[in-house]
Amino acid sequence: MEALLFAVPLVLFVVLAATFVFVLHRAARVMADTREVDAFRGQVIDLVTRIDVSLTEVAERIDRVRRHQVDPEEVRGNLDAAADAVARYSEEGEALRPPPGMHDLRTTLVEELARSGRALDVVRHGCDALADGVPGPRQVEGQTSVKRGYLNLLHAREALRRVAREAERARPPAAARRQ
Repeated sequence: MEALLFAVPLVLFVVLAATFVFVLHRAARVMADTREVDAFRGQVIDLVTRIDVSLTEVAERIDRVRRHQVDPEEVRGNLDAAADAVARYSEEGEALRPPPGMHDLRTTLVEELARSGRALDVVRHGCDALADGVPGPRQVEGQTSVKRGYLNLLHAREALRRVAREAERARPPAAARRQ
């Protein structure tokens, strides 16, 4: 009987200790997932903010070319700088390590950066055609290319802003399952 009185509290202590360890382990996992998502969220928002500044500046210059307020030759330096920045941002985006369930965000970010790069190439082509100064089909092609590239750049910039908004709403996997 005395052994039973000693064994019952010991068994209860072991069960309680095992439960405590299990709960502690789960809490540590949730905290780790939250830290991982928060870090990724911060990286995406920071990157998209920098991209947005760069693309907004070059888009304003392109819009002036589109409206015939600035000579196409004057924006070549801006286009080169923006293309270089987009290439660096793409490398940075590809280097991001998203947590489980957030790979689509990184993929979209990288795809929209590629779209931005192509848009800048189209604008550069249009500026080259406009810089020739020869009236005719080449001028029309240049104007069309500048407008098309400008619009694609705006659309890519807006898509990148959506990526940042999605990153802001991102939840750790465990929190997402509970909702």
